[in-house]
Amino acid sequence: MANIRTIIAREFADRKTTKPHVLPLYLTSAFAFDNIDEGIDIFKGVAQGHVYSRYANPTIDTVAAKIAALETQGSDLEASCLLLSSGMAAISTVCLALLKPYDKILTQGNLYGGTTELLSKILKTWGVTPVFTDLQGTDWIENQLKTDPSIRMIYGETPANPSMACIDLEKLGSLGRKYGVTTVIDNTFCTPYLQQPLLYGIDLCLHSTTKYLNGHGNSICGAVIGLDKEKMSKVWEAMKLVGTNSNAFDAWLLNNGLKTLALRMDAHCANTKELAGWLESLPEVEKVNYPGLESHPDHVLAQKQMKKAGGMLSFELRGGLEAGLRFMNRLKLCTLAPTLGDVDTLVLHPASSSHLKVPREVRILNGISDGLIRLSVGIENVDDIKEDLLQAIRG
Repeated sequence: MANIRTIIAREFADRKTTKPHVLPLYLTSAFAFDNIDEGIDIFKGVAQGHVYSRYANPTIDTVAAKIAALETQGSDLEASCLLLSSGMAAISTVCLALLKPYDKILTQGNLYGGTTELLSKILKTWGVTPVFTDLQGTDWIENQLKTDPSIRMIYGETPANPSMACIDLEKLGSLGRKYGVTTVIDNTFCTPYLQQPLLYGIDLCLHSTTKYLNGHGNSICGAVIGLDKEKMSKVWEAMKLVGTNSNAFDAWLLNNGLKTLALRMDAHCANTKELAGWLESLPEVEKVNYPGLESHPDHVLAQKQMKKAGGMLSFELRGGLEAGLRFMNRLKLCTLAPTLGDVDTLVLHPASSSHLKVPREVRILNGISDGLIRLSVGIENVDDIKEDLLQAIRG
């Protein structure tokens, strides 16, 4: 019989006798081999198996497989998914894996502020040049792809954060295939429940799963989904070597949130559609950005590639910066928070937060004005949300 110190230090055999109903949480850094030959085969790729949780983990792999299935649901396509430590980790890892010095990335000027900073500050130190433009101008994009072979990636958001401008996924995917350029779309705002970029020919789809996919604001995680095995293998290798992988606990929390995604998105969309029309009727509101409104310039395109118009909107208050700040300070029910996609209504003033470090002239050029307010509309009673917004607008 082993010494008591040995018994204390060793793992006991797993006593599982029947299949668990809920995904288990595998909180282990490494996995044990039955023998050295098994370990060699797994390291060589001859046999399937887990090695180290930075490479892969059963909890993480299970949740990733579910997200991949959601992005291709309704088609015969088979995607794979990687979970990373955050949405920003997903973007940076994709760029690190697929771009090299002297490459250019064609992107839009109305991106999320953090992504703009990543491309402008960090990518430049890798020797990669971001080219900010309007990705809605597909003729201009094609001309650039024809004349500049150093453009190796097109990166976009649709709808964009926070202007809600939409990009034609089918045209973008077609251009990418025609010129051999990788196309990448951030699908965080929509989730695969509302929009599936891979079905329109986009190479890679990204998420900050922290947002709608989780939906409860209790974990940070990111996802990369793609159909091309070679591209996904390169992203996996970069993730493994740089260490931008997710962890089992965040993946487990994400899995719990995913189970109510359809119910939540339906409620988000219904509330947002009603609020958008109501806000548009207020004299204090100069403009409402919501693709579900007929007044939105991309309304027809959104109807084509989105099942519903989503749970995000932005609106322009008359009075500029002062009006925006005053509105934020008067809110009582809605939450001031630099995130989105939770079940409660979250409010952001981009000029003083997410886009604070973006030059003002760049913000204004891309529709992110001083008085712009972004709403991540929650699933509360819509009349309660209206009451809070109205008192904050009128004081």
